[in-house]
Amino acid sequence: MSENNEILKINNIEVRYHEVILVLKGVSIKIPEGGIVALLGANGAGKSTTLKAISGLLNHEDGEVTDGSIEFMGERIHKLPAEEISRRGIFQIIEGRRVFEHLTVEENLMVGGHLRPSGLKERLDMVYHYFPRLKERRNIMAGFVSGGEQQMCVIGRAMMAQPKLMLLDEPSMGLAPLLIKEIFEIIQRLNREEKIPILLVEQNVKLALTVAPHAYVMENGRIVMDDTSEKLKENPDIRDFYLGLTDVGGRKSFREVKHYKRRKRWLA
Repeated sequence: MSENNEILKINNIEVRYHEVILVLKGVSIKIPEGGIVALLGANGAGKSTTLKAISGLLNHEDGEVTDGSIEFMGERIHKLPAEEISRRGIFQIIEGRRVFEHLTVEENLMVGGHLRPSGLKERLDMVYHYFPRLKERRNIMAGFVSGGEQQMCVIGRAMMAQPKLMLLDEPSMGLAPLLIKEIFEIIQRLNREEKIPILLVEQNVKLALTVAPHAYVMENGRIVMDDTSEKLKENPDIRDFYLGLTDVGGRKSFREVKHYKRRKRWLA
């Protein structure tokens, strides 16, 4: 990855909760301008904590970056409150489709525009261009639309704020395969056409490596591997443990995966 055009640089950070619980250890990640980068790993690896460290949401959970730095557009941001970080253009789409259920779909979208009050109509039209289903459902309470439509709504709400960097946390969680395909196609279009950089946390490793040209693998709070997605797809560790494939293309059993976890080369 190029060293000269990163919009975000995470430099060897450590994160602690309640001042004592060490969760992230020496994590370094770079996001290029206009690029998509995936952050992969099992549950509890530290992926969501990494996103919260970037967005400032750690402060609301008694967490703190205790070492290293996070730089956005050349300025250190890891000591700033979440409100200031969002004003600078970083928006996190938290896992679980957090809509305001008592507001309509369109009212949810308009909430996202409060930081950028000018040009709301044009941005709303842009959201409806990418998510025509939201336009059809715009007057329905967000709590009554489908899970896929709620996911579209929270992504659209972030778009209303004119993000300079979007952090997506498990956007496929709990969705049907056809909806996942539709949403990820739109995510790729947003990146390609609107030039929005994206850091994607996604447990569907095969999907993530298809969408993101570059990926990092996280284990136990540290980065254990990073490379182009094409190279990671061919890496035997990734194929065996994360894609569940043996060298002959078969699916590993749970017992084999547990044994493999004990012998992963990067933990040796």
